Amino acid sequence: MSLAASTTAGAGDSPARRPVVPFDTAPRRGGGALDWLISIASPSAVLRRAIRLGKRGHAAAALPLLRRAANAGLGEAAYRLARCYLEGVGAPASRSEGTRWLQQAAEAEHVPAQALLATICLHGVVRPEDTASPDAAQTANRLTANRLFAGERAAPPDVAAAAHWAQRAAEAGSPDGQAVYAYLLTNGPAATRDLEAAHDWYQRAAASGNPQGHLGYAMSLAARAADDTARREVAEHLRHAAAAELPTANYLLGALTEQGVGVAADAEQAFALYRRAAERGHRTAQFRLGLALLDGSAGTTDPVEGESWLRRAALAGDAEASARLGDLYARTGTLPPNHAEAALWYRRAADLGHKPAARALASLLLTGTGIPRDTAEALRRLRAAAAGEVTAAPNGELRPRDLAALVTGAAGGAEGQARLAQWFEEAGAAGDLVAAFNYGMCLVRGLGVDRDEQQAAQWLRRAADGIPDAQYAYARMLAEGRGVTADFAEARLWLDRAATAGLAEAQAGLAEMLLNGRGGPRDPEAARALFEKAAIAGHTGAMFALGALHAGGHGLPPDLAQAQRWWQQAADRGHGYARVMLARGHVKRGCRPTKILH
Repeated sequence: MSLAASTTAGAGDSPARRPVVPFDTAPRRGGGALDWLISIASPSAVLRRAIRLGKRGHAAAALPLLRRAANAGLGEAAYRLARCYLEGVGAPASRSEGTRWLQQAAEAEHVPAQALLATICLHGVVRPEDTASPDAAQTANRLTANRLFAGERAAPPDVAAAAHWAQRAAEAGSPDGQAVYAYLLTNGPAATRDLEAAHDWYQRAAASGNPQGHLGYAMSLAARAADDTARREVAEHLRHAAAAELPTANYLLGALTEQGVGVAADAEQAFALYRRAAERGHRTAQFRLGLALLDGSAGTTDPVEGESWLRRAALAGDAEASARLGDLYARTGTLPPNHAEAALWYRRAADLGHKPAARALASLLLTGTGIPRDTAEALRRLRAAAAGEVTAAPNGELRPRDLAALVTGAAGGAEGQARLAQWFEEAGAAGDLVAAFNYGMCLVRGLGVDRDEQQAAQWLRRAADGIPDAQYAYARMLAEGRGVTADFAEARLWLDRAATAGLAEAQAGLAEMLLNGRGGPRDPEAARALFEKAAIAGHTGAMFALGALHAGGHGLPPDLAQAQRWWQQAADRGHGYARVMLARGHVKRGCRPTKILH
């Protein structure tokens, strides 16, 4: 991007054309008549007067004098004028106008302007159409108006221009220019990188006391440090940079202090440094501080503040912080489980390429825990986590919670099933309740592992503390005596928890136990209410059971019309026994509902 811009003065800027202002009517603030007398003197006098006005707090009065001196070719005046616009001192802040005057100062061999212009180029200057105007006053007015609605439009970094101006400033002895030039030699395009030259420029900048020079030299030296003497030197340069409150320096010095590398180990001081960096927006420091506050390694435990720092790091784009937030809300721990929140953070981390988060999100999608069940997205996330190793797709329509069908169709055969089961086991052992449920189902069905109902019951019991699907699955094992001693009363309790959470299968199963008095007293009316909830949710077994209840003989008044309606609904959805009952006319005689929990 070209940074060239017109420096033509606007109408009224020429001293010869300026109208004479009587002394007694001239503005008093900032000098008035004195400014007019100086304005017809030398540009240097005009600049000196502008500087004095600025020091006295009359920046607005100094601005036209700076512009006059800058138009006369004084680089220092153009530089000061650029700073006024860049910082919004005495004029509306305008990056474009500031860049235009900075360009003029740099071309006049003003070294600080060259260094600052290099930095602006590196971060992206405004677009050319915002910098080329023959009338500076009109440009400023137009930009001010534009900014009210859309703001100035940033352009991509101009690395070539940044390197050009940084090199000129560095060779002229500017520590700022040396630090920027060294940075470009380290991190610029591969064809222009020169780590040895960068090391030397960083060293020169550091020798002049430049904070960025200290930081860059410490990082360059760290890559070469082979003994304790060199590590102590790294820490010393970081200390100088941290004193200038450079966030990266505070973070790195904190890491050295925590580990005792180059400095004495001091956990309290380390986390104080992390906090200073975190408060200034360093996302890795925010992540590290958040973890420390959660696990107590910072000297104190504060789950709420720890979560807040992790959240700030995640929102700044840290994938690991997003994944840890997902773990924090998905697993039992210092904060109560919140699977909807967990899914949000897992998705953010997965979108940034975090594979464990992608698998965790897939696990939530399989069970519909916290988010709607979505088999298709679960498969896509699993494939992404497997880096292309999972290739097969499921055939036909699957029940999202049917892990057997899902894994058989999507995990790439026995090897893929084993990998998935292993991940479920590891994540479940680490506290992920959804993964614990899925591993329990793998054990129930023999997917990727040997079938083992006793272990399956243990994993499902662990997951049942927070997962309704696990509560239902564990209740079935208790009711059927699979992997555990049969216990109808305990099964009924777990079904009640899952039914309260809204799981239709659990509502139907609990209703059947209430109706038949298994695990506790009979309660036909409560059973009917639960069957209706499950039927409204689409559970065909509950629809059939309602038909049987209304047909009579179960402690409730018969209602043959309702029986007919519910059996018809069940039959329309493919319930074979409901079709048989309708065909045989059992709606007139009544019947006992088939057990729902089977």
